[in-house]
Amino acid sequence: MRKFALLLTISSLVHTSLTAAETHTLTLKQAVARALTQNPEVVMARLDEAKAALAVRLAHNPFTPHVGMGTGLAYTNGFPLSIEGSAPAIFQAKASQYLFNRPQSYVVKQAKESARGAGFTASEKNDEIAYRVASLYIDADRAARLADSASKQVESLGKVVETIHTRVAEGRDLPVAEQEARVNLLRARDRQVALEGDRDIASHNLAATLGWDANDVVTPVTEERAAPAIPGTEDAAVQTALANSKELKRLASNLTAKGLEIKGDRAKRLPRVDLVAQYALLSKYNNYQNYFATFSRNNGELGASIEIPIYNGAGAKAEIEQAETEQQHIRAETDLARNKIILDLHQSYQDIRKADSARELAQADLDLARSQLSVLLAQMNEGRASLRQIEEARFTENEKWIAFYDAQFNSERARLNVLRQTGELMAALQ
Repeated sequence: MRKFALLLTISSLVHTSLTAAETHTLTLKQAVARALTQNPEVVMARLDEAKAALAVRLAHNPFTPHVGMGTGLAYTNGFPLSIEGSAPAIFQAKASQYLFNRPQSYVVKQAKESARGAGFTASEKNDEIAYRVASLYIDADRAARLADSASKQVESLGKVVETIHTRVAEGRDLPVAEQEARVNLLRARDRQVALEGDRDIASHNLAATLGWDANDVVTPVTEERAAPAIPGTEDAAVQTALANSKELKRLASNLTAKGLEIKGDRAKRLPRVDLVAQYALLSKYNNYQNYFATFSRNNGELGASIEIPIYNGAGAKAEIEQAETEQQHIRAETDLARNKIILDLHQSYQDIRKADSARELAQADLDLARSQLSVLLAQMNEGRASLRQIEEARFTENEKWIAFYDAQFNSERARLNVLRQTGELMAALQ
């Protein structure tokens, strides 16, 4: 009975997970806007940023007063001994605070700089997710259009097979012609299945990236998107990218934070001053009056504890040298990042030139196929063209549409990549 109930529960959960899947139709801007608030990686980056901001408060905490109250009640036999360093008391209160501690001051400054760097990291993640969503959106849109074109090709080739089958039956065509037509039809169906699979995967991946369940589907809105504007020249793009690069800003912040760490290590040789404040209410039954000439029940002190380091050991110098080595590593990372930005932009502009050239060729090829189809339709009305010729021309036109969509989406993706590298993608997509 329990097994049966368990099976019913599992079946119910599976049914719920399958029926809960939804289809969401979004524009590119709507998809990016949702990703910036619901994408799990964006959420985690913002949590890390908030965590870094809280670290500043934790670092500054020793400079704020800490007050504790309690009691040290105890029975005394003979001389009153101490309890955790304090005399037995009915009530006692203590306060502590850093008054002057240069190493900790640099820790606070380093925490603030690290929080600023975490902001750059979160902004980097926003740009990364925005580009990923745009790429997935383009993939889903491309796959949907290609699948539609492939479906039209299958339809045209199906009519061709029917026409040739009739001609073979009438003895006007050889059987091999029908066999060839059927192979072409199967090839088109295979392509259609592959493209529909690409559309399905892209739609699910896009839904998951937007923070929905992986079973959900996101369908792009069928619209003609204008080509995103990019800097007019490669040199202008490089200058903009270097000025806006979140990675370079993050590395610069890391370098500054490491410099503050070095200053903090060197400041360990300076004196430290802490607040000392304490109050205790003593009792007579602890025999204080038997051992001290003067006894007062209310006792307090307020002052400062001063500590002057004499020798910090060999590890202090090693800490400084280690931090300086890490500084050099960050400088090398910065040089590497600058060169990568320049080289990536050069490659991206080359990709744009290739994509634009391919799109121009695909557009011309498509216009030619459409013109040829128009001519055949006119000839068919005059009785000079067959249905087979018309369907084959339609198949060719759909083939050119597929090539045009490929070239068009490649050009759009290449431009979005440039905007990502120059730091202008968010503004373009929003």
